Amino acid sequence: YKPVSLSTVRRAGLRPARRAGTFFFPTSRRAMAVRFDIITIFPGMFSSVVSESIVGRAVKSGLVEINRVDLRDFTEDKHRSVDDRPYGGGPGMVFKPEPVFDAVENVLGEVGSSAEPGIRKIILTPQGRRLDQPLMRELSGESRIALLCGHYEGFDHRIVEGLGFEEVSIGDYVLSGGELPAMVLIDGIVRLLPGALGHPESSEQESFENGVLDFPQYTRPPEYRGMKVPEVLLSGNHAEIEQWRHERALERTRASRGDLLEKLELQETGQELDN
Repeated sequence: YKPVSLSTVRRAGLRPARRAGTFFFPTSRRAMAVRFDIITIFPGMFSSVVSESIVGRAVKSGLVEINRVDLRDFTEDKHRSVDDRPYGGGPGMVFKPEPVFDAVENVLGEVGSSAEPGIRKIILTPQGRRLDQPLMRELSGESRIALLCGHYEGFDHRIVEGLGFEEVSIGDYVLSGGELPAMVLIDGIVRLLPGALGHPESSEQESFENGVLDFPQYTRPPEYRGMKVPEVLLSGNHAEIEQWRHERALERTRASRGDLLEKLELQETGQELDN
């Protein structure tokens, strides 16, 4: 990879709130809780997510509200069927539009008329926009997010067309359903909410927040099995520590994710052209 310029190093700094063009929102406490409406055929999968760790604490403190909706409650046959064979043939089953429309309209209001404004509606699919930290930051500014979790071979496309959902993907691989991606999205959003983490700067000094990976971290003891903590971290010199962290973050990014540095360079070139 080509050398990284000083301006790129500065752009990859650990004090992003001081830089223009970041994706950060104000860090003041929100006036109301963020609500997630999760429409799924496996609501039980979310039990531990909503009760443990950071998300669980956010729910208990009233910072987050999570409403799980069982899609099968909106079926009309004795088998509670939510899927059927695809037109045109092929393997697998496809989610039918009727129960999904009924569930969404029951939870969010009639489509196109009395639907509550300001609801971000997301379907978790492999075809969607790639989930990344800027999108996480964007979604953390929403007050209500509806998540529709697919299964089997996906959705009848009239669900996407008729309900106005945006498609989001967590990566280029295949999972059994949208429940795990929904958990990833919820966890990533909640940790960005003011008050969700113990330290207000915790979410700002992590991998991807500044366009690069995080620097290596160390804690006690200062030496373990012959492996020592770098002397600079024990020095108490904050300027040298910050410089060391800048350099290690760039080294780690160059070694593992050179594409991130290339993206920073392109952004830098674009800004220079704009000026």
